[in-house]
Amino acid sequence: MALKKVVVVLSMFVIILVSSGEATSVRGDVTYDGRALIINGTRRMLFSGSIHYPRSTPEMWPSLIAKAKKGGLDVIQTYVFWNAHEPIRGQFNFEGRYNLVRFIKEIQAQGLYVSLRMGPFIESEWKYGGFPFWLHDVPGIVFRSDNEPFKFYMKSFVEKIVNMMKLEKLYYPQGGPIIISQIENEYQMVEPAFHEAGPPYVRWAAAMAVSLQTGVPWMMCKQDDAPDPVINTCNGLKCGETFAGPNSPTKPSLWTENWTARYPVYGKEPSMRRVEDLAFSVALFIARKNGSFVNYYMYHGGTNFGKSPSSYVTTSYYDRAPLDEYGLIWLPTWGHLRELHAVIKLSSEPLLWGTYTNVSLGQLQEAHVFQTNSGKCAAFLVNFDEHLNATVCFHNATYELPSKSISILPDCKSVAFNTAKVSAQYGNRSARAVQSFDNAKKWMAFLDGVPNVHDASFITKELLEQMSTTKDVTDYLWYTFSYNYKSSDGQQALHVDSRAHVLHAFVNDEFVGSVHGSSDGPRIMTFEKDISLREGQNNLSLLSVMVGLPDSGAYLEKRFAGLRRVSIHCNGSRPQNLTNWLWGYQIGLLGEKLEIYTQKGLPKVDWKTVGSSICKPLTWYKTTFHVPLGTNPVALDLSSMGKGEVWINGESIGRYWVSFTSPNGQPSQTLYHVPRSFLKPFGNLLVLFEELGGDPLGITVNTISVTHICSNVAESFSPSLFSKRKQPSVQLQCHEGQAIYSIKFASYGNPIGDCENYALGTCHSVLSKAVMEKACVGKRRCSIPISATKFGGDPCPGIAKSLLVVADCV
Repeated sequence: MALKKVVVVLSMFVIILVSSGEATSVRGDVTYDGRALIINGTRRMLFSGSIHYPRSTPEMWPSLIAKAKKGGLDVIQTYVFWNAHEPIRGQFNFEGRYNLVRFIKEIQAQGLYVSLRMGPFIESEWKYGGFPFWLHDVPGIVFRSDNEPFKFYMKSFVEKIVNMMKLEKLYYPQGGPIIISQIENEYQMVEPAFHEAGPPYVRWAAAMAVSLQTGVPWMMCKQDDAPDPVINTCNGLKCGETFAGPNSPTKPSLWTENWTARYPVYGKEPSMRRVEDLAFSVALFIARKNGSFVNYYMYHGGTNFGKSPSSYVTTSYYDRAPLDEYGLIWLPTWGHLRELHAVIKLSSEPLLWGTYTNVSLGQLQEAHVFQTNSGKCAAFLVNFDEHLNATVCFHNATYELPSKSISILPDCKSVAFNTAKVSAQYGNRSARAVQSFDNAKKWMAFLDGVPNVHDASFITKELLEQMSTTKDVTDYLWYTFSYNYKSSDGQQALHVDSRAHVLHAFVNDEFVGSVHGSSDGPRIMTFEKDISLREGQNNLSLLSVMVGLPDSGAYLEKRFAGLRRVSIHCNGSRPQNLTNWLWGYQIGLLGEKLEIYTQKGLPKVDWKTVGSSICKPLTWYKTTFHVPLGTNPVALDLSSMGKGEVWINGESIGRYWVSFTSPNGQPSQTLYHVPRSFLKPFGNLLVLFEELGGDPLGITVNTISVTHICSNVAESFSPSLFSKRKQPSVQLQCHEGQAIYSIKFASYGNPIGDCENYALGTCHSVLSKAVMEKACVGKRRCSIPISATKFGGDPCPGIAKSLLVVADCV
């Protein structure tokens, strides 16, 4: 088809006006126009999903990518994690989980494209926004501004990654999968804070990226004034409503982050986003904004191993994305989006080449129509009413639109998909305990020491900023001091103001209490408690704890963490300010320094049987276990613990904080993923550091699987595009290696409820369960049409019917 548009040819970095009306593109280049990215001369409708290579393992990558492809994705999007690759200035790490080239080549091997978000500021709920902490110590540096030291190091890293990609021939013009890259990240949100140093930085970053001549477009998300030829893109929940659009008619509408949930933090309940809302947002962006690229953030969230997450962010990351933390398909999200992608692809020709019109169908209803000169037509019928269904007339036909939904008509006649009608299978994930650790004889313990000012690593007369002191090598910093007490002083109270996340206080080696902050709480947390002192000198030790480094906002390099003010109050008299006292410091824990979570470090301390050590703070625990049988994902249930970190065979699977409960009284996370690649058949070393005093005897090893499945399909639904049947049907499928064991409930008629709570309605075929058992039990998958014939006749003529089935897999 003719392209009567301006086409930006990025490999040449000039804008070419094509007078003939035909697209002239060197084969292999990725270009764009006002409708879409153009790959090898063809406009493309692209669905993308974020999968971050450090948040999974190389052994998981092939399966994750394969499931993403089967789910209808064309592109895998990832950030590049600077502090993972260059933790020490000039020393690079591209091994294991950080093997970016291997990850991209796996995507290429499976026939998908790559969207590479280089940042190098990424935010991403990743510590320090992806910046290596050594950057903080560069003299005169101001992050993300028109600042020469920062621009020098930013350019050096971006050039290194680009040159690595070129060397491996991973850009599309070289035959590779990378079709687009991103520079910077949501800078517009902080740009005003930098005043006159902001806009020049934006222009510099764009020009620097384009000058690298990758042959693929560059984009900036949430940057309305992205300089040409860089594309400005949208991030958010509702880009079909909030996106102002491209800043040039020659640029396409791209959605770089469609949030599949909200990132989880300790102390909050996990966030869910209904798949109906997610599908609605995608369809609306394509219909209203001429959208041609949608990326799900996240498609697979994965695991924040080690100390990688930012402040208060849980170890589990976007667990309820289309692929869950363990790489299992999350139902029904994955299946419903798969249907959406397929129906959009059916409509690609009019969407990418047709003339667009929109028509009002009512006060809260509208139609978006795309039609080509050859007569190809696609329509999106939208009902914005969140409470009421709507009947609309379109092209002389009547259509029923459920509340807040979009019906997609790939031929402008027949509804192939409605965002609110979920025919995809539902599923409930379960954890099964397969090993316990309730035998105290199998545990050994080591109490980490409480230092005092006399054996401190160094001493100063001030309260030091924590992050600058620890340099991101540990969460822990000991602040210690000595205090002379006279009995005539009466009752004493310790008062501490801190900008860290947790504080544990000790007096003369005895634990006296803790306090912690929260993600949305005051910046300064306060500890205040009466303390008992002995006559003469007393040692006070304050353990300041960070639960991740900050990841966002302006002037990140100037952030302050740690103790701000310390004082002792005596019987209501004027408090004694100890802020400029003689302070002793110890960076980190003894167990950390000796690496006692590894086989090499274990013999460096005297481990003892647990005995009375259980439930004491600052305790290390160790034991061993065998790998669970089978292939199901593995997780530790740490419900009995408090707060700390856990290692398997020397690999940190992350922080845990079970004691910090959400408003409903439940922990934000209790199951902690152990990738099977971390395990060996026998004698796996499990080490935990417990800050507060949890009970390791309550820990269990669990396997994770989807054992309960369900489908609820009405006769008014459109048939699945992945079914050979011409009528709607219930399709059930167990995970690989499982089969349908039993039918718990089945009703053809008007069953009440949904897959969580269900009951018979006033209309029910008594053959329902028998029909389903015959068709499904013993099989991995089955498909049953919503048909009266299948169930021995119509049990109640004139009543709209559906089929609800609940089954178990083993």
